[in-house]
Amino acid sequence: MTQRRIPYIILAPGLILLILFLVLPLISAIYPTFFDGGFTLANYTSFFLDDYNFGIFWRTIKISLIATLICVVLGVPTAFYISKSPKKWRGLLMSITLFPLLTNSVVRSFAWITILGQDGIVNNALKSMGLISKPLTLLYTEFAIVIGSVYLFLPLMVITLVGILENIDSEIMEAAETLGANRLVAFMKVILPLSVPGIIVGSILVFTGSLTAYTTPQLLGGNRNIMLATFLYQNATALGNWQGASVIALIMIAATLIVMKLFNWVAGRMDKRGEASA
Repeated sequence: MTQRRIPYIILAPGLILLILFLVLPLISAIYPTFFDGGFTLANYTSFFLDDYNFGIFWRTIKISLIATLICVVLGVPTAFYISKSPKKWRGLLMSITLFPLLTNSVVRSFAWITILGQDGIVNNALKSMGLISKPLTLLYTEFAIVIGSVYLFLPLMVITLVGILENIDSEIMEAAETLGANRLVAFMKVILPLSVPGIIVGSILVFTGSLTAYTTPQLLGGNRNIMLATFLYQNATALGNWQGASVIALIMIAATLIVMKLFNWVAGRMDKRGEASA
């Protein structure tokens, strides 16, 4: 009996801290949004019925999904290359991959302002090649937010996938090539399905990070491309609308949980398909 209680005793301090500093503050912030003289969903229905609010919500989901998709497309081949590189180079490649995470998010965003601005590196390069006559509007757009989000969270996708791909035996690839598949087909039909667990985990990390990011959308998107995190900050600080901020917070939590469930459902469907084909 005593040995059975040991795990609960070990977990108790962490659970108490979690309840005191996370669960209770969250409940105290969200509770008033549901109860105003009785249970009501008016705060949430009014949020989604407002075109301005719904536009911010849809922009946030759209940009987060686009950033996640780009990170998957770029992260899978990059992680595969790193995982199959010699050990003496693997550490260096991982260090280069992790470098963006070692710098402050404000510094990263200002770097992209320098790159995407009207007098930035991209516009100057295009003008010098004669491709444009006047600067393109790249900064303070949804495009800029996507670029900043991909740069910020792509390392998370790569790190997650490297650990999965390292455990895939290289002989599997060779076997597929022996049976007549070229390297691309072997990668798409063999390696990619085996890396699905890493893709799902990495996608969740990238999506939740993009959904809740504040600095990158604020500095690269400007006031014309507000996302949920910046909208929450405006309601809480500039407007003093703490109830509105709580509504946005719960919507962000719910959106994250729904997308996580969706990713897990897709993973489950792919696993069943693999079992059926086997």
